[in-house]
Amino acid sequence: MPAVQPAIDLYDVDSRRRLAKMVTRLFDHWQLTVEEQAVLLGLSPKSRTTIARYRRGHPLAARQDLIARVGHLLGIHQALRKIFPHNKELAYRWVSQPNRRFDHRPPLAIMKQGYEGFLTIRRYLDLEAP
Repeated sequence: MPAVQPAIDLYDVDSRRRLAKMVTRLFDHWQLTVEEQAVLLGLSPKSRTTIARYRRGHPLAARQDLIARVGHLLGIHQALRKIFPHNKELAYRWVSQPNRRFDHRPPLAIMKQGYEGFLTIRRYLDLEAP
């Protein structure tokens, strides 16, 4: 699995702004509710204002945990694009579909359990990706 530590400077506003844009686009592709987005980012499920700010171009907060979570989300997306190179829609739906590898639960449910859930999904995909 790729290094867990982010490769960006937490205080580089432009990098955090780009990450916010990328992760909110990913959430759109995955068709997640605002509450699901907040939980995946380690925020309160009622953090609609924070999510809306990220969508408007504000940078992610300079928090190690948040940057690491976004890094894992983007890594999961990258692995799915490698696994399903000719089927973007399947790559985007994968997180919401029941999966026998996870006792017929969708990977999203595993990720919503917390940081260990992210690692479980990321490890699985990193082993599956070509």
